[in-house]
Amino acid sequence: MQPMQPTTTELSKETQACVEACMTCHSACEETMSSCMQKGGGQAQMQIMRALIDCSETTRMCSDMMMRRSPMSADMCALCAKACDMCAEACMSMPDDPQMMACAQACRRCAETCRAMAGATM
Repeated sequence: MQPMQPTTTELSKETQACVEACMTCHSACEETMSSCMQKGGGQAQMQIMRALIDCSETTRMCSDMMMRRSPMSADMCALCAKACDMCAEACMSMPDDPQMMACAQACRRCAETCRAMAGATM
């Protein structure tokens, strides 16, 4: 068995930016989930938590797929953009919460970069 050769081709700047946006969004969602759990809440809070979990998991998987140059990256980016948009909308339902607003901003940025990558060839 031959050892794996290191990859000499670096990710494009656009892909790197998208990976970073996904990782930032993932962190923001995780921090916001923690904040939500500390506050408790009712049914509206549970809907936000679902959106945060979906977005957090999707952004993590999307960044992983881009870094390993998966042929499914473009499809994953399209799905990730949708999850980010849904999460941003959920967070925007609590405009007085600075953590929610920061998360919504990270989600919007990630959705924008993922939409661009979904149309690009990986």
